[in-house]
Amino acid sequence: MKIKITSDSTCDLSKDQLEKNDIGIFALSVILGENSYRDGEGITPQDIFDFVAQTQTLPKTAAGSAVEYEEFFRKQIEGCDALIHFNISSKASSCHSAACIAAKNIGPQVIAIDSKALSTGQGLLVMKACDMRAQGMDAQDIAKRITELTPFVNTSFVPDDLNYLHKGGRCSLAAMLGAKVLKLHPMIAEDKDGQLIAKKKYMGSMERCIKNYIADLRAEYRFYDRTRCFITHSNADPELVETAKKAVSENFEFDEVTETVAGSIITSHCGRNTLGVLFIHS
Repeated sequence: MKIKITSDSTCDLSKDQLEKNDIGIFALSVILGENSYRDGEGITPQDIFDFVAQTQTLPKTAAGSAVEYEEFFRKQIEGCDALIHFNISSKASSCHSAACIAAKNIGPQVIAIDSKALSTGQGLLVMKACDMRAQGMDAQDIAKRITELTPFVNTSFVPDDLNYLHKGGRCSLAAMLGAKVLKLHPMIAEDKDGQLIAKKKYMGSMERCIKNYIADLRAEYRFYDRTRCFITHSNADPELVETAKKAVSENFEFDEVTETVAGSIITSHCGRNTLGVLFIHS
C-alpha cells in the first residue's frame, strides 16, 4: 500500500524533514494589512514582528476551506492508495472541520486527523506516522495508532512576554502588565483535548525560566518516547536556544534533538523569543 502523508503548514517541520519523508504541506494564510501570504511562502517571522511593531495589531490568519482541502487532497493522492492528513488542533482552528468535509467528498481513502496539537507537537505525530509507514503499517492502522497517541504529545512553550497573547485575546491587560513588572513567564500548554492553558509560571530571566521549564518537564514525564524531540522557537536569541539544548541534554536521553523555527502562523500568535521543548511521553 502506497500511503501519502500530508499536514497543515502549522506542523513547523523543516524543509529537509518534509523532503526526506515526502510530506505534502497545505499552507495556511497569513494576512498583513491588505497583503495575504501563504505560510512559509514569501513571508518571514521578522515580517510579522515588523508589522506588529508598526501597527500594534496582530496579523490575521486564515484557515483553509473545504474546497481548497479537496483540491489539495486530490492532487496529493495521485498515484497513492491512501492519504493521511494532519490538522492543527480543532480547538485552535476550523481547519480540521473543513478537511473532514473534503475527505468525505473524496472517500475513505483520505483520512483527516485532528492532531490536538500545534507546531512541532503536530509535527511529532506527522513524523511518527512516517515511521509507521516505513514499518509497513497500512493507513487505517496508522490512523488508529496516531489517534491513540494524541493525548501523549507534550505541546508546550514559554513566551518571552505576553504582548501577542494579549493582542490575540488570550491574556488580560492586567495579566500582561503584571507579568512585565514581575518578570513572569508562563508555560503555555495544550491539554488532552487540544485546548491551550496556562500551566505554570516562572520568574526571572528567560534563560532561568527555560532551565526550570525543562527540569519540570523531566520531573513530570518520567517515561517518554526517546525517538525524537523538537526545540522549537520563534527567532529566539541564540544564547537562549543553546541554554535549551544544554538543559535537554542534561535532563533527557533522546536519539534525535532537532531545532526548528516556528512558521508564520504560530509566530503570529506567540511573538519573538518564544521557545518550547516538544516530545511524546508515555
